[in-house]
Amino acid sequence: MDIVSHGLYGWALFGNKDKKQFWLAFGFGVLPDFVAFGLPFASSIAGMVFHGTPVMFSKTNIPNYVHTIYNVSHSLITWSVVFTALRIIYKKPIKASYARLLHILMDIPTHSLAFFATPFLWPLSNYRFDGIPWSDKIIFLPNIAILIIIYSIYFRKKYKKTH
Repeated sequence: MDIVSHGLYGWALFGNKDKKQFWLAFGFGVLPDFVAFGLPFASSIAGMVFHGTPVMFSKTNIPNYVHTIYNVSHSLITWSVVFTALRIIYKKPIKASYARLLHILMDIPTHSLAFFATPFLWPLSNYRFDGIPWSDKIIFLPNIAILIIIYSIYFRKKYKKTH
């Protein structure tokens, strides 16, 4: 799934209470991809700004650290550890952190072995499910339609409350 969709689903399901919860849920929703791909994306943008040409990443030249971070950030095991730590620290579950869990669960069937299949059992296992890439129209178009429906309903309800 694309990073923006992850943030929007996180907000819709776990952060629609107020602005603080929005940003927290949106942040947890994008976190797994942001930590893995943020630095390469930023360096590509910097290359474009300072040198006039972006650094283009493909399957063959993605830095190794990206794969390591991706393993950690897309693991149900590491999510469980972080969730438990947050629960102990705050003495209650952090509802917005479920957006990270949703991100991982959505990525399992929407990533293929060809490119960044989700290592959801890492570090216990390297098993990865061979799903349908989120960029395939069979996933991408319904995803956009579902988000449009969710947000149409949300904003319609919000409009009705104020008018």
